[in-house]
Amino acid sequence: MLLQAFRYNRWANLHILDICSTLDERQLQLTAPGTYGTIAATLQHLLAAEQRYVRRLTGSEPRLSEKDAFPGVAGLTEHARRSGDDLIESAGVDPNGSTEDGQMRVKHWVVINQAIHHGNDHRTQICTILGQNGVSCGEMDVWAFGEVSGGYEAC
Repeated sequence: MLLQAFRYNRWANLHILDICSTLDERQLQLTAPGTYGTIAATLQHLLAAEQRYVRRLTGSEPRLSEKDAFPGVAGLTEHARRSGDDLIESAGVDPNGSTEDGQMRVKHWVVINQAIHHGNDHRTQICTILGQNGVSCGEMDVWAFGEVSGGYEAC
């Protein structure tokens, strides 16, 4: 089940990035009260954090930071593919194992759950911003993923 959860997360990240690839620079700077920040900043934060979760699960070093210059949606899409694949590959990690980053020792199951929750949280924030500005996110919940990935069929 973890493998499918990570596959969903990767698909949803690529879905929102595909929508955002149609936005102009002004639209990427849109924000709304109660969200992380601009669409561009939220996307970059989502993927930089995802790479930090991968580091905690696999030891690989992040290649993106919130402090970096915005690499554009195409650049973020490459980061999303890479970190999404890395999370999928980490699905066999022992959930009760742990990692230490100098500040805390954390169980892998906490990192795994946070990776899924964090992505959902920020993708929803981006959809809120887009919706308030007349742009639809389409369907990107788990049911939509199930439909496109063969997870269910009509009887």
